[in-house]
Amino acid sequence: MPRQLISSGSRFEADIGYSRAVVAGDWVFVSGTTGFDYTTMTISDSLLEQTEQCLKNIQAALVQAGSSLKDVVRVTYVLPRGEDFEQCWPVLRRYFGEVRPAAMMISAGLADPRMQIEIEVTALKQGA
Repeated sequence: MPRQLISSGSRFEADIGYSRAVVAGDWVFVSGTTGFDYTTMTISDSLLEQTEQCLKNIQAALVQAGSSLKDVVRVTYVLPRGEDFEQCWPVLRRYFGEVRPAAMMISAGLADPRMQIEIEVTALKQGA
């Protein structure tokens, strides 16, 4: 099965050696994605704005892969401060309220202290 590599253009992908997403057949695996705006390489100080930007970045990768947020079957949230997770719920509900993927939240340190959330998803293209 051929693999398709998806890039956001983030310098992190080249520096670290990974792809924003990998398409394998009907599966799309989106790497942990942070709230950086990859066009400007800036990040907001707001957890809610970072959450929104994470999901926009993920959505862009899924579209490049021929998929969408509606295809997401699994999501993992990582926050340095687990007690902050509830603040994100309204944003997450807007994107996943109807989709309702299997989910998990982990509290762990992130690579850059400015990062307040990282989100990883797996999608199965509809019709598969």
